[in-house]
Amino acid sequence: MSNIWDKLSQNGIISCLAPMEGVTDICFRQVIAKAGRPDLFFTEFTNVSSYASEKGRQNALERLKIASSDSPIIAQIWGKNPEHFAEITSALKDLGFSGVDLNFGCPDKHVNRAGGGAAMIRTPELAVECFRNAVKNSNGLPVSIKTRLGFTYIDEYDNWLSTLLREHPAALTVHLRTRKEMSKVPAHYELIPKIIQLKNELSPETKLIINGDILDSAQGEELVRTNPGIDGYMIGRGVFQNPYCFTAHKPTKEELLRLLNLHLDLFDLEDKRKPSFEPLKHYFKIYVKDFPGASELRQRLMDCHTTQEARQVLERNQTV
Repeated sequence: MSNIWDKLSQNGIISCLAPMEGVTDICFRQVIAKAGRPDLFFTEFTNVSSYASEKGRQNALERLKIASSDSPIIAQIWGKNPEHFAEITSALKDLGFSGVDLNFGCPDKHVNRAGGGAAMIRTPELAVECFRNAVKNSNGLPVSIKTRLGFTYIDEYDNWLSTLLREHPAALTVHLRTRKEMSKVPAHYELIPKIIQLKNELSPETKLIINGDILDSAQGEELVRTNPGIDGYMIGRGVFQNPYCFTAHKPTKEELLRLLNLHLDLFDLEDKRKPSFEPLKHYFKIYVKDFPGASELRQRLMDCHTTQEARQVLERNQTV
């Protein structure tokens, strides 16, 4: 059965925006779609146990809300309860998703203490059980995995990635660092040939996506071209440097501020589920940078408390 990963690989190099907690929500994905979308979007992380509980399900469904411009989009889920992985996965096709991705790599200490994310590297048998439950209940959706090289040591990658590849995921995204390294060291590109060899030996049909220190599409495409066996790339922090990172376009100040205004509009449409204006502030550095007066403008925006105040600051800036 053909799936979204197969379809995209037939068209060439697969580009993906990394799932980032508190960043890649429904508003920001629409902004990136306007600037120049990747081939695949991912949701923020959704806790499978939240979905399985009566109290947490509505919040989980809000996190899984998608816009028309999101498609195709993959739902990323995390947790440690195999039955809960099965329960949420069974609902994703009807919610409009093109696939489901299991997060076995998030380095957040709270996620890891709960046994999820990168903590799964330390419980490979549980990880396999969660994956199998997701596949069994996916209603035909492809199931992929995003992970890291290891939890503490780089050389964990051989056993860990081999364990995952023997399960034949539709795609495997590898962030080329360990959980301990976070993003404090350069990504280990030197291991790419060995990872490609593992994939080719154990699961040649799995699409291999590389993540870590990729800032734009030009860099990502060059990485794939120089490493035959990679199917695509994933950009995370690069989107903070340039929201047009999936294109060759270098935005002007006016274009960046138009994106910010769009984000404010989208935020207002979604504000019923947002506790306050505060979460919006960490996006300002994406749009207000690298032009004369950017630092002062960003500080005035940070002093705002509503989208209306922020629009007034932007309007005054245009008249100066």
